[in-house]
Amino acid sequence: MPRDLPLGNGDFLVTFDSDYQLRDLYYPNVGQENHTTGEPCRFGVWADGAFVWISDSGWQRRIDYEHETLVGNTHLNHPALKLSLYCRDAVDFDRNIYFKEVTVEDTSGKDREVRLFHQFDANLYGNGVGDSAYYDPRSQSIVHYKLRRYFLLSGSAGGHAFGLSSFAIGQKDAPGKEGTFRDAEDGELSRNPVAQGSIDSVGMLQAKVPANGSATLTFWLAAGQSYDEVREADKLVRERTPSAFLARTKDYWRLWANKDETIVDHLSPELTALYKRSTLIIRTQVDNRGAIIAGNDSDVLRFNRDTYSYLWPRDGALVADALDMAGYGEVTRRFFFLCGDLITREGYLLHKYNPDGSLGSSWHAWSTSDGRLELPIQEDETGLPIWALWQHYERDKDIEFVRPLYRKLVRAGADFMATFREPRTRLPAASFDLWEERRGIHAWTAAAVVAGLTAARNFAVAFGQHEFAKRYAVAAQEIREATLEHLWDADRDRFVRTVAVLPDGLIVKDATVDISLAGIFLFGLLPATDPRVVSTMKAIEERLTVKTPIGGIARYENDYYFQVSQDVASVPGNPWFISTLWLAEWYIATARSLDDLERPRALLDWCRTKALPSGVLAEQVHPYTGEPLSVSPLTWSHAAFVSAVQHFARASARIRDKLRTASKAAGESIA
Repeated sequence: MPRDLPLGNGDFLVTFDSDYQLRDLYYPNVGQENHTTGEPCRFGVWADGAFVWISDSGWQRRIDYEHETLVGNTHLNHPALKLSLYCRDAVDFDRNIYFKEVTVEDTSGKDREVRLFHQFDANLYGNGVGDSAYYDPRSQSIVHYKLRRYFLLSGSAGGHAFGLSSFAIGQKDAPGKEGTFRDAEDGELSRNPVAQGSIDSVGMLQAKVPANGSATLTFWLAAGQSYDEVREADKLVRERTPSAFLARTKDYWRLWANKDETIVDHLSPELTALYKRSTLIIRTQVDNRGAIIAGNDSDVLRFNRDTYSYLWPRDGALVADALDMAGYGEVTRRFFFLCGDLITREGYLLHKYNPDGSLGSSWHAWSTSDGRLELPIQEDETGLPIWALWQHYERDKDIEFVRPLYRKLVRAGADFMATFREPRTRLPAASFDLWEERRGIHAWTAAAVVAGLTAARNFAVAFGQHEFAKRYAVAAQEIREATLEHLWDADRDRFVRTVAVLPDGLIVKDATVDISLAGIFLFGLLPATDPRVVSTMKAIEERLTVKTPIGGIARYENDYYFQVSQDVASVPGNPWFISTLWLAEWYIATARSLDDLERPRALLDWCRTKALPSGVLAEQVHPYTGEPLSVSPLTWSHAAFVSAVQHFARASARIRDKLRTASKAAGESIA
């Protein structure tokens, strides 16, 4: 189930599913320590003796954000209950406090008492062993704790009475103990004040709602590493009021989202809205210590018992480049510093890392071949952070920032890439591809390595180290020439995605059409207008277009990941956002007129129409229904959209400037 509403501040992230249930709660790192393990934290309503959970099929839901903010704006209507709820959710931009403000509106035409119930299905540190919770009479709140993790649930009815109206704490996951949430279903709570083990809790707020009128109630959940920390946060909310926190968070994110106001000159209002929404959603997935997380949707656990809550250096580099283009260099600096800390002494970055920088899980094996150690790496994950760092420097010219990274990241990585070579061809030595599926020598990886070495050469020149600059330039040129020799297939009139060099020197080609071949122009190994790139991209469009009413571009032919159709001729794979956007990037890069921009504009619009109503982009969509598949949101999808929009706007501005110049020159010559 996708996460329709991620909300966070870089330390504290909460996500909601399509039923408007709070599902993931990460603290103190984005993506690390999911204190609900993806189980729903239920939200319920009682009125006139009837009780319903928010997941009840009788609700009509519209889940969205307030315009250009990270404040949720959800409208819920229950005809049978004759109530409408207007919900605003937010994680404060500075303090680790989550707010749920609920305005309850009567549609029955009579005065009523309404009670709201908020469950916290706690699994602190990601498990339910040894949790504790108690009712704190000092703050009239529920406090959950284990080791150094504390969460305080409290609330306010009408903004004047603070503290929970009632509460219950109890055990779950035991025979006959489904969970304390069942205690709420009669509209009353037991007021049991303490429990330990595998536990959950429910807090209640109640208010009188006048006929055809409304009342506002607010829950908040403060996160911290001690009781004093969460208690101080609770006191601060009472002093300033919940509405003040919501207002300041809305104002902060609206200011943040409008950093680049030139975009609106080249896009429709709908695409502009998705662009700004994408920058905001990306920010929710970036940890304040630098890790750019691929995606925080715990439902993917059902697929392989692991998540996307990791930093892949490649994904992070591409996201950082998109954020830099959009003007958010202050966010990306921490990512580059983290890469500098993570790179090995040998000069390579490993498969993936946890949000706190520790080594993540991996399916890449350490192995040997002909007595040589084969590294469990994807070499593009070493090349692309260095490439992205040069792009960052080119935009900001912040030499003081780059200086400490030059030796430990740039030179270390470039020295490794210059020597990690296949001896016969001089191509990069075999590593895993960007899809993490096969070992070989890949066109994408070769392009990324050339880009990384070229960036390192540029840095070496800037720092006056011309011997290193020459070394990196020679290595980049050798790999470039080897790529054009060994990965170009004249018979097919296109590049192949992978080659393998056998012990006898024979080169075996994998000619599967793969969108990763776009890396050849994306990273500048060849210009987008080179005839070899043109024929390759035309083959990609022809062979990877999904020929159903849903459309879009697949990753590669017969893509097995979340595969839903064996009709490969019509559905070569599920349509991916990044695949569709990389095709758009090629059309943008080759555009010479405003008419040439219509095709990439249509591809951008395809992404917009496949987004959730809240603007969330998944990894891929179902080729027959358009529903999200795999992780949602995927940070990479949003970054690819931001990047394509930035390039689209710049191409549009460049073409318009040329037209104005030509028009002016023509007018002067006529005069």
